[in-house]
Amino acid sequence: MKLFHILALLVSISAAFSYLNYRFLKLPTTIGLMLIAMLFSLGLNLLGPLSGAIEQEVESMLRSVDFDETLLHGMLSFLLFAGALHVNLNDLARQRGIIAVLATAGVIGATFIIGGLSWWAFKLVGLEIPFVYCLLFGALISPTDPIAVLGILKQAHAPKSLETKITGESLFNDGVAVVVFLVLARIATGGEDVSAGAVLGLFVQETVGGVLFGLAAGSVAYWMLKSVDNYQVEVLITLALTTGGYALAEILHLSAPVAIVVAGLLIGNHGRVLAMSDRTREHLDTFWELVDEILNAVLFVLIGLEVLVLTFETEYLQASVLIIPIVLLARLVSVGLPIGLMRRFRSFSPHVVRILTWAGLRGGISIALALSLPAGEVRNSLVAVTYAVVVFSIFVQGLTLGRVVRRSTEAVQTETS
Repeated sequence: MKLFHILALLVSISAAFSYLNYRFLKLPTTIGLMLIAMLFSLGLNLLGPLSGAIEQEVESMLRSVDFDETLLHGMLSFLLFAGALHVNLNDLARQRGIIAVLATAGVIGATFIIGGLSWWAFKLVGLEIPFVYCLLFGALISPTDPIAVLGILKQAHAPKSLETKITGESLFNDGVAVVVFLVLARIATGGEDVSAGAVLGLFVQETVGGVLFGLAAGSVAYWMLKSVDNYQVEVLITLALTTGGYALAEILHLSAPVAIVVAGLLIGNHGRVLAMSDRTREHLDTFWELVDEILNAVLFVLIGLEVLVLTFETEYLQASVLIIPIVLLARLVSVGLPIGLMRRFRSFSPHVVRILTWAGLRGGISIALALSLPAGEVRNSLVAVTYAVVVFSIFVQGLTLGRVVRRSTEAVQTETS
C-alpha cells in the first residue's frame, strides 16, 4: 500500500471515529477513539467473510505501518515537544525531586519488580519466557502515558502540583525507559559488551548527553526565534528543532526523547516569553495544539485497530490476568516507596500515592517497544500481554480516574471540616 493511501485511510478513519465519539460517546478523546477502533476491529472479525474488502484494506494498512518505527522514530518527537511546550518550568522545578526519582529510580525499580513477578506468572500458565525478556517486558511496560490522564485530572479539579508531577514524570520516563530497554536488549542478544561499566556508560551517555544536547539545540533555536518576528518562520524553526534535533540525537546515540523534552521546556518557557510576539505565540500554540491532537487521534486509532493483526492464545489471556495486578503493584511500590521516604523532608498532597498509582496509564510507547522485539513466540507472548495491560489501563483506569480523584478530594474536605 502506498504511503499516501495509508495516510489517507488513517486520517479518514480517525476523523470518522472522532466525530462518532464527539456526537455520541462523549468520552475523553483518546479513550473514545481507541474504544471505537477496537469495536470496529472486533466487528470486522465477527463478520468474517461479510466484511470482505474493508477488513483486507485495514489489515493491509496495519501490516504496511511499522508501528514501533512510526511511533519511536516519528510521532514521539512531535508528541513530546508539544507536551513539554506548555509545562511551566517554575512548577516543574518545585517538583523536580520527586519527578527525577519517579522517572529514574521508579522506572528501574518497576522494571525489576515486573520482570521478576511476570517470569513467575508466565511459568504458571505454561509460557517459557527467558528471564531477561521478562525484564525487557518490565522496561517497556514501566513508562506512563499522560495523554489520556491530564484532561481527566483537569475535569476532576486535581491539585496543580499533582498535574505537574504526572506530566513531568511522563515526559522524562519515556526516555529513561527506552534507555533501560536498549541496555536489556543488548544483554538479551549478547552481541555487545554488557559489563556493569558499559551499562553505566551507556546510561550516562544517553541521558546526560540527551539533556546537554537538548539544551544546546534549544538554545540555537531560541537565538533564531529571538532574531526574527515572523510566525511562519518561527513555527518552521520549532518544526526543524523537533524533527532535526530528534534525528541528530539518534545519530549521536543520545536519548532523543530526553533531548526533545529539554528543548521543548526551554522554548516553551524562555522562548515563548522572551523571543516571541503575542501574534507568534498565538499561532505557535494553535499549531502545536493541533499537531498534538491529530497525532494522538491517529495513534490511539492505530492502537485500537491492532486487534486485527495481533495473535491471542488462551495462555496469553491467562498471563494477562495475572500480570495486570503485578503491573499495578509495581506502580504502587515504585511510587509509594520514594514518596514515603521523601515525606520526612517535604509535604505531599493527601492520597497522592493512590492517585499517582491509578493515574499510571500505559500507552503507545509500550506497544511500540514490544513490537520492536525480534520475531518469534516470545515476542508474540509479550506483545499480546502488553496490549492487554495497555487496554486495561486506558479503559479501566482512565475511565475511573476522575472518580478516584474526586473521592480523594472529598475525603480530604471531610477530614478538615
